[in-house]
Amino acid sequence: MDKLVPLFIIFTAVAVIIQAGILVALFVVVRKTSGRVEKLASEVNTKALPLIETTQTLLVEVKPRVIDIVANAEESARIARAQMERLDATVSDIVDRTRLQVIRADELVNRTMDRVEETTDMVHRTVVSPIRRLSGLVQGLSAGLEFFLGRKRRQPRDGMGVPQDELFI
Repeated sequence: MDKLVPLFIIFTAVAVIIQAGILVALFVVVRKTSGRVEKLASEVNTKALPLIETTQTLLVEVKPRVIDIVANAEESARIARAQMERLDATVSDIVDRTRLQVIRADELVNRTMDRVEETTDMVHRTVVSPIRRLSGLVQGLSAGLEFFLGRKRRQPRDGMGVPQDELFI
């Protein structure tokens, strides 16, 4: 066991030296990386910060204008809504009035058609029927006179034996 102690010390020394090498390598890598990060940070500061400041200034300047634009848009929407409500009321009134006029026109046409039918019936009763009766009477007298005078009775064209009334309305 006494022989093993120096061997363990040697292995421990080698392990400590390896760890020290690893730590030195890590230190070098961290140093290089931090140099790169510092360089990148300085580029960001020189390029991005002026852009950010310009953007912030622009936003501060534009904010009142955007607020005005939004207020104007709201006012325009309110006015448009009021106009649409007025237009809707006007169109509804026009539709109601048109519907009423159509009903009146329909009633007028119905009354006119009824009167035309009544007039046609009255003309038929007062003019056509008496003319038919008179025509029948004249034809009967004519046939009677022809018979008494001895003439041959003429044959009607329709072959029914009675001349047809030619008056048509």
